[in-house]
Amino acid sequence: MIEPWPDYAILFGVGLIAGTLNVIAGGGSMLTLPVMIFLGLPPTMANGTNRVAILVQNVGAVWGFHRHRIIDWSWLGKAAIPALLGVALGTWAAVEVGDAAFRRILAGAIVAIALWTIWDPLRSRPVGDRIREPAGPAGRVALFCAFVAIGAYGGFIQAGVGFLILAVTTLTGLDLVRGNALKVLLVLTFTTVALAIFAWSGKVVWVVGGVLAAGNLIGGQIGVHLTVLKGHTWIKKVITVTVILFAIRLWFS
Repeated sequence: MIEPWPDYAILFGVGLIAGTLNVIAGGGSMLTLPVMIFLGLPPTMANGTNRVAILVQNVGAVWGFHRHRIIDWSWLGKAAIPALLGVALGTWAAVEVGDAAFRRILAGAIVAIALWTIWDPLRSRPVGDRIREPAGPAGRVALFCAFVAIGAYGGFIQAGVGFLILAVTTLTGLDLVRGNALKVLLVLTFTTVALAIFAWSGKVVWVVGGVLAAGNLIGGQIGVHLTVLKGHTWIKKVITVTVILFAIRLWFS
């Protein structure tokens, strides 16, 4: 199990980096989940504990984006309602899956997300576009299903869910800065439900989650500032090699 020192210092530092990354684009859990597992926390327990930090970080990030008047609150219902339908199913699956299976699934997800960051299909998106409503009933149904799937994935594993949200919001015509603002609001909404399910199932170590959350909260505010000033592409390249190495170790450990 995780020891108070120096493991807590490591968790705080990783939380700081992950909080920054989560707000800028997503994928911070690709760092925090493997680190908690390597420090001795069972994989499914690490998955639940990670949600404490995600929740706290996104409270701060939503407040930061709100102060900059970037959040489009009118889209919360359109995104949150279907996502909440998915998150309950995804979180239930995460609670039921075994530690060995979750370790392998996490390793595979990390590799897939790392490849996504290398490809970076959002890199050419112009800043300043506005949301356009999906065309017709088929478009609205597709958008609804997309957010259900995002909620299910976020409930199950969380790592990289920000990239999925940004992909969908980009397709609707939202630029990356406003897409990030909507993303943190949506993640805050469905993480509340996921954390409640994990806690009820006894899959949360609150002290560990609190230390990680302290780093994430500060990192989240840094991420808001950097998103508004610089965008997000530069930092993703910094962590790609690291998370791939984490995935390899997870798979073979």
